[in-house]
Amino acid sequence: KVRNKSGYKDPTILASETPCELLSKSKEKSIISYNSTVTVNEVKALYDLFKRVSSSIIDDGLIHKEEFQHAVFRNSSKQNLFADRVFDLFDVKHNGVIEFGEFVRSLSVFHPNAPTADKIAFLFRLYDLRQTGYIEGEELKEMLLALLGESDLLLSNDMVEMIVEKTMVGADSNGDGKIDEEEWREFVKNNPSVLKNMTLPYLKDLTSLAFPSFVLNNEAEIIGN
Repeated sequence: KVRNKSGYKDPTILASETPCELLSKSKEKSIISYNSTVTVNEVKALYDLFKRVSSSIIDDGLIHKEEFQHAVFRNSSKQNLFADRVFDLFDVKHNGVIEFGEFVRSLSVFHPNAPTADKIAFLFRLYDLRQTGYIEGEELKEMLLALLGESDLLLSNDMVEMIVEKTMVGADSNGDGKIDEEEWREFVKNNPSVLKNMTLPYLKDLTSLAFPSFVLNNEAEIIGN
């Protein structure tokens, strides 16, 4: 299917919309400056990837959910909670499609130069399925089961419950049965490996791009930490 393609936003503008905080120190003081997480050349390279994904089913310059699922899981028909959740976070305008600007800005959080705080916030939003501002044990369990459904790893229900309980005990410091943003930041600070796969090194070397295949390995490791 072919439709009229949407416009291509200026790569210089898009690059400037992915700020990266840089800290430099002198003898007198520390100076914070800002640069772009994604360079202009990297934006141009991402456009080639975006075109391939956005034209895989409907050639309209937009990534639809089916195209997104096919690119990530090689399956456009099977429903998956994790794929839906990532798609929703990329679909900033909540209009059912991912535009190129949304694609670049959302994917930039996985860039090696992206601020750690942005990576932590992205993960929190990923697990906050109900968008309540908290992560609850049931949400962790739902996400883990969704990931297991797409992987070759088989875990018993008791093992799943143990993983969820261990994560909640480690993160829910005030014992109210849910994880707020501050608790999540502290949990990640104490468990830095949680962010291990939130950085995709190849985003700095875009000579040969495929759609990120980080999703299954990434989140399974995070929950199981």
